[in-house]
Amino acid sequence: MLRRLIVVGLLAAWPLAADARDLQREPEAATGTADKSLVTADRHMVVAAHPLAAEAGRDMLRKGGSAVDAAIATQLVLGLVEPQSSGLGGGAFIVHWANAARSVTTYDGRETAPASAKPDRFVVNGEPMDFPDAVRSGLSVGVPGVVRAMELAHGKHGKLAWADLFAPAITLADSGFALPSRLHDLLKWEGAEAFAPDARRYFFNDDGTPKTAGTIVKNPDYAATLRAIASGGSKAFYEGPIADAILAAVAAAPIAKSDLTAADLAGYQAKERAALCFAYRARKLCGMGPPSSGAITIAQTLKLIEPFSEVPGADNAMRASALHVIAEAEKLAYADRNRYLADPDFVAVPDGLLDDGYLAERRKLINVNAAMERPEAGLPPGIAKRTFGVDATYEVAGTSHLSVVDDQGNAVAMTTTIEGAFGSHLWAAGFLLNNELTDFSLVPAGRDGVVAANAVAGGKRPRSSMSPMLIFDANGALEGVTGSPGGSRIIMFVTKTLIAMLDWGMDAQQAAALPNFGSDGGALAFEPSVSFVLKAIALKSYGHTLNAEYMTSGVHTILRRNGKLEGGADPRREGVALGD
Repeated sequence: MLRRLIVVGLLAAWPLAADARDLQREPEAATGTADKSLVTADRHMVVAAHPLAAEAGRDMLRKGGSAVDAAIATQLVLGLVEPQSSGLGGGAFIVHWANAARSVTTYDGRETAPASAKPDRFVVNGEPMDFPDAVRSGLSVGVPGVVRAMELAHGKHGKLAWADLFAPAITLADSGFALPSRLHDLLKWEGAEAFAPDARRYFFNDDGTPKTAGTIVKNPDYAATLRAIASGGSKAFYEGPIADAILAAVAAAPIAKSDLTAADLAGYQAKERAALCFAYRARKLCGMGPPSSGAITIAQTLKLIEPFSEVPGADNAMRASALHVIAEAEKLAYADRNRYLADPDFVAVPDGLLDDGYLAERRKLINVNAAMERPEAGLPPGIAKRTFGVDATYEVAGTSHLSVVDDQGNAVAMTTTIEGAFGSHLWAAGFLLNNELTDFSLVPAGRDGVVAANAVAGGKRPRSSMSPMLIFDANGALEGVTGSPGGSRIIMFVTKTLIAMLDWGMDAQQAAALPNFGSDGGALAFEPSVSFVLKAIALKSYGHTLNAEYMTSGVHTILRRNGKLEGGADPRREGVALGD
């Protein structure tokens, strides 16, 4: 009882982010947790955000499919049973390990702005649009990229026929599935009036109440869309009736109409990009380079903390001294991220952000005894000044992550999104459309007039924080697959997970369940829990401003240890690990 009273008192001192403003930052709000146990397998494994999706992926593996085959089948079901997070109307990053070739390849399915988009897209009368208005306008919708990204990856690494991968999602869309309780709770919070009419009819009853959890829901429009793509490939999505439905939806959007055109849709291309790899604790970690900011920012954070004795070792797990050093490193990494990282086809990303000498200089700013104020971006090698302007990006979270390892040891880490929960709330051909373009800086330049790296431009991809990651041991063998949803805090969630496993010796499930924490430059945010709140006094002594907030991650991890695959699913969501 005394322990409970202490926790209640501390939470009163550090307000919990539970009002509408803060839930906008974490729009996939907390809907409870469920205790989950570590899952083990011998041959293959899928970890995803809903049991039906994970089952679809495992079915592909049981049929001899590749990790990419399983990832595609999983994604297609996620778009049906977890539509608030990802789907055909959004984008994705795929990091692939080809075991026989010993190679990592990444596939960029990030959405693009219409060709006519201008830097002041979200500026009205000299001021940025209210964020909710920007989200639910037609201006927020980028050209969806996930279909072309999946097709590109399948062409390189698929084993099963393309059409076979669609069968589980088509069956569920036709026969129906039980509405998940998490989806019901989020619909209740959003309210029917937030949605376009077609989406409102799908998700809500006639009286405006959300369909109850467990209601059998069918989506014949989604089934028809999947059949078209299964038989006609990605062209059936980007041209013809499905494309027409997308254009009609954005043309009917409230607040502001879209300038998206048929040519924008037809011309979309997913891109194969080189992986961003770095060393940490005698391991190699690989993820997405720009337009993702995830791997670079995580790499900077981990390399900054590597020399500090306060972090490694099980005895340091979740100690205030370790949390302090990690948060300080994150502040520095986020500062560089916010200033320099954007679509590399439009912006020259400095090549010295991971330079050892540069990081050594930045590391000097970390005081093991005191918290720093929000730092400025550094000056990495190759630039004489801070090249880009102050960024005004406001990134929220409506994302999902899946991890796969197949029988041949190939692996996929795939993070997939429609941006905020329910995306733009616009509906076309059985799926929600993204609001991804609000991931650009809402104003094109800072007060000094210098244009932000992440300013809007026609055909440009907005910066992302999605951080699908692969881990390799000292011999170059695949050791782990991980990632998380969470908006700009994805970086914190994946960083926490990696440190928990690589520094503190935790298994995949322990790492996923560990309380979330971190700093993007300002206050140290932490998840309200008994274990963390009791550290608050110690963290205050370093000078940190503390914010207790719901931090709804969705970490899904596979680790290979002792000859077994071990799977961990985040207790904050409905995900599961399934394998054989």
